[in-house]
Amino acid sequence: MTLRGGNPNPGRGNSVLAQVHTAGRVKDLGKAVQFSWPGVYFEGRFRGTGLGVVLDCAAADYDVQVDGATVATLVTPGDTTHWINGLRDGEHTVRVVKRNDTPGDTSTFGGFVAAPGGAVLSKPAPRDRQIEFIGDSLTVGYGNVSGSRDCDPEQLKRNTNADVSHGALTARQLEADYQINGLSGLGMVRNVAGISPDVTYRTYDDRALLNVDGDVWQNPGTWRPQIVVVNLGSNDFSDLTPGEPWTPDSLAAAYRTAYGEFLRKLRTRYGVETALVAVGFDRNAEHVRQVVEARNDAGDRGVHYWFLDQAGLDFLGCDGHTSAHDDQVIADRLAPFLRSLRTGW
Repeated sequence: MTLRGGNPNPGRGNSVLAQVHTAGRVKDLGKAVQFSWPGVYFEGRFRGTGLGVVLDCAAADYDVQVDGATVATLVTPGDTTHWINGLRDGEHTVRVVKRNDTPGDTSTFGGFVAAPGGAVLSKPAPRDRQIEFIGDSLTVGYGNVSGSRDCDPEQLKRNTNADVSHGALTARQLEADYQINGLSGLGMVRNVAGISPDVTYRTYDDRALLNVDGDVWQNPGTWRPQIVVVNLGSNDFSDLTPGEPWTPDSLAAAYRTAYGEFLRKLRTRYGVETALVAVGFDRNAEHVRQVVEARNDAGDRGVHYWFLDQAGLDFLGCDGHTSAHDDQVIADRLAPFLRSLRTGW
């Protein structure tokens, strides 16, 4: 990674994770971290009038926020240090967030560099609350800021913003750190329109780097979510196409079986104290409700069902997906439900 412009920060000899707070799935390379999932964010503190953001990514877009306000949107920035200058001299917070989903590419973040005369300060403390969101395009925030259902592939990329997805907005309401582990188009046992039949969401669930076969994210021990929200099924129950091996009944049965297994995997991963929330949406709702009921009957009372009510949603995101307006409506409904769970919140 090339470092361009400015003076090296005295803290640059340390690892990136020593100077930034992140809750996302990242691979620690010491002086840089790699990542793939949408919505991954890095938070830091600095003193001075400017800051450099070190990135190596030609696939994704990023927002840079200083003191809570977005000061730059970086579109596929490449290998660069992007400088934010002309700030009031003093202490500031900075946040860099990956806006869109680019599962075929690996992104690299090299930390922050203070402008001459300034310094990168100790990183912000992690939040006490943690939520993990697992899902498909609705979880990603697919085309949610487009303002139109009609989008070409380029418009879709520019107008997907996981930072205002319903998961990110819900987490902010609850003052929680979060992961948005969403993959557009994939399902529990079947993908939209039957595409890529050899993989499903579950193929990638363990990974940090989505395009690296066999990759497994190494949890540093700091990610212990009190709540995991699962919203998978819209793609499973998209219209069957000619030649697919499914019947409606066989698909439903396979979906329920796989969903139950997935919830058991999450229970093993995070333990009995984590609340698991399974979201019913559209054609998958009754099947999800049955899966939750079965898990409760099996003795796991920490699995909960939540119905995503479509009332009041305009679906003005790309290709008829939820819009930024819809994401806010959903967050306003989901946050109180999560707050009501037995998490001590």
